[in-house]
Amino acid sequence: MQYHVNGTLVPEDEATVSVRDRGFMYGDAAFETLRAYGGEPFRWDAHRDRLQRTAETLGFADAVPGDLRERVDETLAANDLEEAYVRLSVTRGVQPGKLTPGSDVDPTVVVICKGLQRGGLEGERVWDEPASVQTVRTRRIPSEAVPADAKTHNYLNGILGRLELRKAAAGGEPADECLIRDVDGNLAEGATSNLFFVTDNGLRTPSTDLDLLPGVTRDVVMDIARGEDFPVETGHYSLDALRDADEAFLTNSTWEIRPIETVDGISVGSGPMTKLLQRLFDERIEEQQY
Repeated sequence: MQYHVNGTLVPEDEATVSVRDRGFMYGDAAFETLRAYGGEPFRWDAHRDRLQRTAETLGFADAVPGDLRERVDETLAANDLEEAYVRLSVTRGVQPGKLTPGSDVDPTVVVICKGLQRGGLEGERVWDEPASVQTVRTRRIPSEAVPADAKTHNYLNGILGRLELRKAAAGGEPADECLIRDVDGNLAEGATSNLFFVTDNGLRTPSTDLDLLPGVTRDVVMDIARGEDFPVETGHYSLDALRDADEAFLTNSTWEIRPIETVDGISVGSGPMTKLLQRLFDERIEEQQY
């Protein structure tokens, strides 16, 4: 594989950054993950804008290079990939080993990718089965401590949630995703996904005034649903609301729309709205990307 590191394509085994890089030392970095379909990044502007917002939150707004899209295109071309997972990382770079960052920023910018299946109407899912989901004791870090809408290299919150799944499995197969609540017990999100569920009143998803990272795929699904005049509600929901739902699914850039089979061992499963949204999402990908 060829990766893009600081403006240069290099072989995977030479794609390294300094041990003094602040992204490595402190998680002082912004990142995005996205999918390329047919050689084109999906919802590029939305991902680029969110990366920029995170960089602004971290105080290095000028670190995101103007030619980032060109670097993505070069990375895909170098690896002869049209269907791919793409990760963009921008760190504050190497600075003296103290917590307070310096005002001068020499950023580290990395683009990596790996091949995925084709998407759209003729594509295949990247997941094998609907997801098993389990709630965890780990709570979402409040935005007052770490802004929830900043997508940074510090993903310990989600990692701790996923580790709980491993412990709960006791050597067996862990659940596919953890469900993290906020400190008040409201449903928030998965470690790497947003949550939706369906009731008699329509489509439901936790609102962005909670401590969660609103995903790009989440926005696409809500746009599709509203375009079909499906009732869409954002709000504060309890775990029981999800357990009692008619259908439920997770979204992220890689999974797209992944039905939830069980929540804490309780069957939820897919249904007509989930299946319709999957088809409409596939149609949008087919139309826009192929």
